[in-house]
Amino acid sequence: MKFPLILAATLGAASPALADWQATLDAARGQTVYWNAWGGDERTNAFIAWVGEETGRLYGVNVEQVKLTDTAEAVTRVIAEKAAGNDTDGSVDLIWINGPNFLAMKEQGLLTGPFVADLPNARFVDLSPDAPAAVDFTVPVEGMESPWRLAKFVFVYDSARVTEPPRDMLGFAGWAASHPGRMTHPDPSNFMGATFLKQALIELAPDPAALQDAVTDAAFATQTAPLWDWYDALRPNLWHGGATFPDNQSVQQQLLNDGEVDISMSFDPASTAAAIAEGLLPETARVFVPEGGTIGNVSFVAIPVNAAHKEGAMVVANFLLDPATQSHMQNIEVLGSFSVLDPAKLDGDAAAAFAALPTAPALPVLDDLGPTLLEPHASWMTRLTDEWARRYTK
Repeated sequence: MKFPLILAATLGAASPALADWQATLDAARGQTVYWNAWGGDERTNAFIAWVGEETGRLYGVNVEQVKLTDTAEAVTRVIAEKAAGNDTDGSVDLIWINGPNFLAMKEQGLLTGPFVADLPNARFVDLSPDAPAAVDFTVPVEGMESPWRLAKFVFVYDSARVTEPPRDMLGFAGWAASHPGRMTHPDPSNFMGATFLKQALIELAPDPAALQDAVTDAAFATQTAPLWDWYDALRPNLWHGGATFPDNQSVQQQLLNDGEVDISMSFDPASTAAAIAEGLLPETARVFVPEGGTIGNVSFVAIPVNAAHKEGAMVVANFLLDPATQSHMQNIEVLGSFSVLDPAKLDGDAAAAFAALPTAPALPVLDDLGPTLLEPHASWMTRLTDEWARRYTK
């Protein structure tokens, strides 16, 4: 695939430290970057493969995706290597990382950085302290990880069977009571199921602002009490009576496609249109979000402190922020993930490339997605899923 013509303009622009960046490019040439990334989505895997083809062609930097089922696998590997005295030749060069895993690595000094401000293409990103790209699950990024794609929690329904989906999380209990067995959620041991619970918690908590602080026993008891009351009412009317749950979003999407349930969910607003194009969802599938908005976050990449190929990892992180890469990524025919770039920082050619991207009936625009709700502090997720398991599993 030919790379868009705007690449030449964006790559050739001056860097705050161009001489240093040239040294990074020189050191990176010939390196193979082992990018540890969740491997559960074939379109994402294909995009990562394309990134490797382009960085190989442009910079002599190859990319090998190490496909993970859980990001913690890579974190554990870095910890083990460091404990064994491997300080410079680690097997993990780049990690797609978020939330609790980033917090754990940052607190243990396991990350290279700060490095983001040294990336020439970081000038296209809003890195002000309160910007989405500067905070990860309430934890300041402080240049220790680089953004590459936006995520937004959405629900998916079949409009041929559902005329009015629930308007908010509270409404799911009533909707399920009127349509028993027609909805479910992934097991909360999977991040999608955990996000479903977090979305409800944000709406139902007496003081949502408390979720931005590290969890305490007292805060957990107070803020989750309405959630459990709501879930107790919801659960009996879930698919299979709430006795079993899909393993992940892909399994639930298949249930929607097969007509076993009427509602699914995703952290990718473009995934529904993509699934329709691939024959994995009916043409009548559509996206909706609760009226108050949904959880959104930025996906980041980080470089372990003992990475063997740090320069190559920086080149890949910089390439991911190029406007040409970001517009290619946002193309629904490629991946459809929303860009992390600040539109106000783009020149006319780059802005035009985004404006020319194809659309689809099931593809929302940003204005359709409502407000973006902040993720709770990372410590809430573990407590929430553990408590769910204690209450609702044998």
